[in-house]
Amino acid sequence: MSVAAFFHLSRPYAVAEIAEITAASIRDAAEPAPQPVITGVAPLEAGHHGDLCFFASPRYADALASCRATACLLRPRDADLLPRRIIGLLVEDPQRAMTLAASKLFPEALRPGSLFRARGVSPSAVVHPEARLEPGVTVDPGAVIGPGAEIGAGTVIGPQAVIGPEVRIGRDCSIGAQVSVICALIGDRVIIHPGARLGQDGFGYARGDKGWLKTPQLGRVIIQDDVEIGANTAIDRGATRDTIVGEGSKIDNLVQIAHNVVIGRFCAIVAQTGIAGSCEIGDYVVLGGQSAIGGHLKIGEGAAIAAKSGVMRDVPAGARYGGAPARHLKRFLRGEALLDQMARRDRPGKAAEQKRD
Repeated sequence: MSVAAFFHLSRPYAVAEIAEITAASIRDAAEPAPQPVITGVAPLEAGHHGDLCFFASPRYADALASCRATACLLRPRDADLLPRRIIGLLVEDPQRAMTLAASKLFPEALRPGSLFRARGVSPSAVVHPEARLEPGVTVDPGAVIGPGAEIGAGTVIGPQAVIGPEVRIGRDCSIGAQVSVICALIGDRVIIHPGARLGQDGFGYARGDKGWLKTPQLGRVIIQDDVEIGANTAIDRGATRDTIVGEGSKIDNLVQIAHNVVIGRFCAIVAQTGIAGSCEIGDYVVLGGQSAIGGHLKIGEGAAIAAKSGVMRDVPAGARYGGAPARHLKRFLRGEALLDQMARRDRPGKAAEQKRD
């Protein structure tokens, strides 16, 4: 079986070019190649000739010692750990530098393209005659685009995606396979990964004499520019106001965002997080994996919520919370340490009981 290369190198880059891209200073190898070039990226343990790696944590010191890559991005304070056979690229933030370099080496990996490797509208796509597509839109086989929908130039609609009536999608977006988008307005350069659901009913019911009465969900979903939404994430439309995801926010896979939620700009929301209805999330907030945010709460700008936390009250701007119920992170960690100490401590009389046994 041949080895599949899913992403193709844009072109080989000289080490000096990588240094310029990443603003790195170069520490030459003991015996550098005449014109060292980078043709790939790899983890430390798998790096070989032509590869670029990065080192950002002492826990990987053993992997760095055995690495065979051509060059490695690392902090100046770690330069003594680098084998002399490897060219060092000294930067303050190796992970960020690796991101910049990899984006130049493999630019097509930044945004999903047509899974059919095609351009234009597939003959097997179903596009309503009242839909409006700008020139340069790609629609893969099996996609459905409803009446009145508008899609901007450079956008790719994946196979079996469904774009509902009157939906607006901006330019240079990527809508993944089997995504459904209804009652939504989407900005430019938005990436929605396969299986995501946008604009369906929010979970709204009122008690009636004979059970639950369904509350009409009359709002929209608004996704601003440069947002990325992970696979199988669900974003419900608002009930009486819009559900909004702010510019530049990044949402992981399997996230639930309920009706009327407003998420600020440049937030990061990690997998399996659930945000209940009518929450307001400020700019630059980070929500750790499997965190749960109760309804009608406010999380202030720049706050961070640790993984598996249960937030039951408002969180001030800039605060760090953790635990369930969530509280200030230092207090939560102190409590966990005390519980652990209590669990390890011998109970009174325990030694005597063991002797009698």
